[in-house]
Amino acid sequence: MSSKNLDTLYRQVIMDHYKNPRNKGVLEDDSLTINMNNPTCGDRIQLTLKLEDGKVADAKFEGEGCSISMSSASMMTQAIKGKNIEEALKLSKVFSDMMLGKEYDEDDLDLGDIEALQGVSQFPARIKCATLAWKAMEKGVSTEKEEQE
Repeated sequence: MSSKNLDTLYRQVIMDHYKNPRNKGVLEDDSLTINMNNPTCGDRIQLTLKLEDGKVADAKFEGEGCSISMSSASMMTQAIKGKNIEEALKLSKVFSDMMLGKEYDEDDLDLGDIEALQGVSQFPARIKCATLAWKAMEKGVSTEKEEQE
């Protein structure tokens, strides 16, 4: 597939997650709530996580922002559901490396739709948009891990 066709496909995936976000909403009950924003562009997210037995049982988000930040949140919630906390954090590390243009080990991880955000690494001002939801997840699961230790 040519790079132009790949870019078009990736843009379509990003816009699909933006227009039809997965896991949009708020979890109730004993869920963990993390609020974060990006003051430089106005993106904001409220991420709610249900963590059970060291796993991400469910994840939802609410927020406002550009197509990159909201589609990234949609993709991230899909990717981490059902994963144990260590796997979710590893996925976040791989995503961060991808955003920074670093080499990352993709052999044992299926990034799925997340790969569509790979081109964001070429636009440094947009990296914070793409990583906002991931930083919220890291903050939430790290806080939970510390409380359990």
